[in-house]
Amino acid sequence: QVQLVESGGGLVQAGGSLSVSCAASGRTFSNYAMGWFRQAPGKEREFVASISRSGDRTRYGDSAKGRFTISRDNAKNTVLLQMNSLTPEDTAVYYCAARRNFLSNGIDAYDYWGQGTQVTVSS
Repeated sequence: QVQLVESGGGLVQAGGSLSVSCAASGRTFSNYAMGWFRQAPGKEREFVASISRSGDRTRYGDSAKGRFTISRDNAKNTVLLQMNSLTPEDTAVYYCAARRNFLSNGIDAYDYWGQGTQVTVSS
């Protein structure tokens, strides 16, 4: 089992920046690719970003490209999502997820999920 706990969400004005963090425990963190997903009210959960086990490869969803950066620290068992140039459309609950081995964009590919952290962007 892998336990994931997100933190760092909150309220930010449009155009601002915010970072959310995910702390992992329970298994060898470096064996897991990590992903960030988000779900806005009334919408399906969508892929935001993912990072490989070593951190050398990343992928981004269309909404995140050029604005968000995913990174990880395997020594601290954490993964970070830095979000810049936020808009109200980024308002959502942000979820951290983990899967063995290779990174993926697919929601169904991930085995472990955190409880989510709310990010609200005001106009």
